[in-house]
Amino acid sequence: MRADLHAHTTYSDGSPLPAMCRAAERAGLDAVGFTDHCIAVGDDFGRRERYDLTETYERRREAIERMRPRTDITVWDAAEVSYVADAEAETAELLAAADFEYAIGSVHFAGPYDYTSPGQYVDASEETRRAAVERYFDAVVAAVESGLFDVLGHLDLPERMAPLRGYSREEDYERVAAALADSETVPEINAGRVHESLGRVHPDPAMLDAFLDRDVAFVLGSDSHAPAEIENRVPELRSVADEHGIDPLPADRILTGRAGASETESAPSR
Repeated sequence: MRADLHAHTTYSDGSPLPAMCRAAERAGLDAVGFTDHCIAVGDDFGRRERYDLTETYERRREAIERMRPRTDITVWDAAEVSYVADAEAETAELLAAADFEYAIGSVHFAGPYDYTSPGQYVDASEETRRAAVERYFDAVVAAVESGLFDVLGHLDLPERMAPLRGYSREEDYERVAAALADSETVPEINAGRVHESLGRVHPDPAMLDAFLDRDVAFVLGSDSHAPAEIENRVPELRSVADEHGIDPLPADRILTGRAGASETESAPSR
């Protein structure tokens, strides 16, 4: 199945659900997962106030149910959940209550560091920048080891920001790969900045061998927030997968909820 497991609607910072579905159809997809931002607890950066799917996921679920008969593609009800190290219990409680079909776990902030905006790093020293990146990968490994998530989102997010780009090291990728090799969590190849300043997918294609050498499987996620992004990014995902000989993991190995698991192969329990 040709599936995009990472897209956003107006229930966070994306576009209307019908328009996103039509774009997924035009991109030749069989399925798309809507993974609006969801944060179990408040943070110092105010992201929960902006992306509070915790209060609206039931309304979005109703909208997805209404959409399903109107499209030829499979539509999944999922979420991109920010991993916060000291909020694992609250996150587990939220995921149990919401019963998403799958959950992407992403690190957007860790300790004093925000990885969604470059502002705090522009005038930072090299030592501070490296410390921020190292703290990021600490949190990524912890997110994998938490067992909370089905998918690991954009696993080298600091690379999106010019002040932190190039501060990730091979050993950072190696320890994430080692954690994933011992986990049921599956990383995504993420195209969130492939046509912008980064100009490539996550993780860095130069580091993909660190994962493939450990037989780590991948899924594909465009991280689209607008219809045109789905249409433009899906071919890039396919190209990278083909170039590296990656056969994306079938989606029924990821889905944990009602509508997606195949009759012959159940999804792993969480």
